This record gives sequence, structure tokens and C-alpha cells, in this order.
Amino acid sequence: MMNKVIALIIAGGSGQRMHQDIPKQFLTVNEKPVIVYTMEAFQNHPEIDAIAVVCIAGWENVLSAYARQFNITKLKYIIPGGENGQSSIRNGVFELEKHFDKDDIVLIHDGIRPMVSADIISDCIVKTRQYGNAITVIPCAEAMLMTEDHIISTGAYPRDQLKRTQTPQGFKLGDICQLHRDALAAGITNSVASCTLMIEMGKQVYFSHGSEKNIKLTTVEDLDIFKALLLARKSDWLK
Repeated sequence: MMNKVIALIIAGGSGQRMHQDIPKQFLTVNEKPVIVYTMEAFQNHPEIDAIAVVCIAGWENVLSAYARQFNITKLKYIIPGGENGQSSIRNGVFELEKHFDKDDIVLIHDGIRPMVSADIISDCIVKTRQYGNAITVIPCAEAMLMTEDHIISTGAYPRDQLKRTQTPQGFKLGDICQLHRDALAAGITNSVASCTLMIEMGKQVYFSHGSEKNIKLTTVEDLDIFKALLLARKSDWLK
């Protein structure tokens, strides 16, 4: 029997860089909240068995209402966020550990990456099954300059040695839980992502395919790009 695949959507942040009164994952674009677009991507994917969301405090009831409104039937768990991204993910995987097998696969995904495609999700699952983990990445197209003072640069980094990471990031549930336990024991509490935590803990990670369209909504400009991408997506099936 195939192992289950759970989407763990991280929506625990307050989104200070967006400068809005509402957390960015709950901002509405074309009459639908960002978090709903994200949940729908996993709801509509045939290989996803369940969805769990790590939710910012005070928004749990809103999230539940949206899930009912938009028919997100796979949403099974709403988990409280932590003080940072690493602790939010830890809260999420430790809760999933109570309900699922250690060999089940968890795809950890940013709540503010609403354009994740079925192909990206599928490739992450395939690679996680194959290698034990999978980090969604895209090539680095820009020239990369190094700086210490953020004013001048005297060095470049070869872009062919760089990958830009996205989410989902896939793991065996038992492995990612153990990683978080080991990280706590080692005093690592604020790693920026699951992939960086893996590397800081001396593990190797494998790549799955991302997309330039799989954007993270961090600034107001990103919302404009998201709206444009939604319009472009619609035109595919217009007669």
C-alpha cells in the first residue's frame, strides 16, 4: 500500500513586509483569500490525502470558515503557529506525527505560495519517494553579487552553482520530526527553511522542479504579479 501524502501549509506569519492590517495569507484577491488558492492546489491534487495548516493565532476560526465556504474537504488539522518559521513547522510535523506513520510523506509548503502547480506537487512527491526528501528549486538566472555593506560589491558568485529554493519541500514524516528534535538538542532554533535546517544538521537534500510562476507573496508588488498570473491562467481555456 502506498504511503499517505500530507500537505502541511505554513500560514503562521504576520507578514510585516506587506504592511497590511490583515495577515497576507488572508488577503483577498479576486474575492478569494490567498490561503484558499494555496489549499485548493493541494485539495485538487489526487495524491494528497490530507491537508494541515499551521495558522496564525486568532485566525483559526476564519480559516475553518473559508475551508467550508470553498469546499476544502481535505483540511483535517489546524495547528497553532510558533514564534518563527522553524517552530511553526516543528509544531506542524509534531502534530502530524500523532496521526500518521513515520514513512508517510509530508510536503511543507508556504501558505503564501498560491500558484503552486500540480506538476510541482507531483515531482516533489516522486522525488521524496525516490530519495527520502525533495526541495523544490529553480535555476538562478541572474548574476549574483556578494556584498558585506549592501552598498558595494567586489565579488560575484557563479550562478550555475546556485539554486533558488521554493516550496513544497518533501520529507518522510519520521525523518523531519527527528531532524527537528536533533536541531533543538543542537540549539538551532531559527533556521530560515526546512532545506537550510537539513544542511545545518549535516544532511544532503535532493532537488525537484519548481517554476518562476510559483511566487511567494512577500510584498505588495508580488500581489500585482499574482493578479497578472491569475489573469494569464484564465486565458488558457477561453474560447
